[in-house]
Amino acid sequence: MFIEERHQAILAWLREKGSITTGDIQEQYGVSYESAKRDLRILEEKGLLKRTHGGALPLHQVALGRPAKKTIKDMDTVKDNYLLIALRAVSMIQDNDVVFLTSATVCYLMAQNLPDGIRIRVVTNSIVIAEELRTRDNISVILLGGEMDDKGNCYDAIAIETIKRLRFDKCFITSAFISAQFGLSIQKTAAISFFNAVMDSARQTIGLFPREKIGFDSIVSICPADRLDVLITDWDASEDDLKLFDEKGIEIIIVEKEEGIR
Repeated sequence: MFIEERHQAILAWLREKGSITTGDIQEQYGVSYESAKRDLRILEEKGLLKRTHGGALPLHQVALGRPAKKTIKDMDTVKDNYLLIALRAVSMIQDNDVVFLTSATVCYLMAQNLPDGIRIRVVTNSIVIAEELRTRDNISVILLGGEMDDKGNCYDAIAIETIKRLRFDKCFITSAFISAQFGLSIQKTAAISFFNAVMDSARQTIGLFPREKIGFDSIVSICPADRLDVLITDWDASEDDLKLFDEKGIEIIIVEKEEGIR
């Protein structure tokens, strides 16, 4: 296979499977580790993919988002890196904490894995997360009101006004993407004021960003990246991106694949 043919095959693999590792390239196309790395470097320089620590991801459209009316409860599969990030975030919660969980897959996984041994209060703008926690005796839930969108979330002025009357020990948030240059970004401008109100009300802001969300930009910026105190990501996040976040004074926590899933 000529190098141009291999590059087209790598791009086709990415379109079909959503990611590729250097090991995949070595196994599928019979090349060395250095050749696999070189392939990904060349394709990134051409603007055709984004390299990660151990492979590559396809480039995302700026307007990429979840399909209409598909909620965080409608996940087809649970990705290992999402679950491990959620479990690491849960480990940061202490007895009697007041925490905010945003309406996102990784926060829904947090809700599913909150322990029985501590008493906490959870504030959320997601009816799906609130329903997940409704029967938990050790967890008190405040569900933010307002006009609900088609995914069961509230971001409007009523929700913002409630947020301003609350204080959190920790807020756990994510967004469509994050980059050092553009910060946290999202598709809908309606959520910008909401997210900033949440961070204003929190003693500690913890960003939950799997590798798929790092180093890309969506349509509008919510805030600079350094509004995060902590960023939790996974083992395959780009080292170059993480270095830029570290230079901004953000604490980086990387979950490792070998930690396993309980």
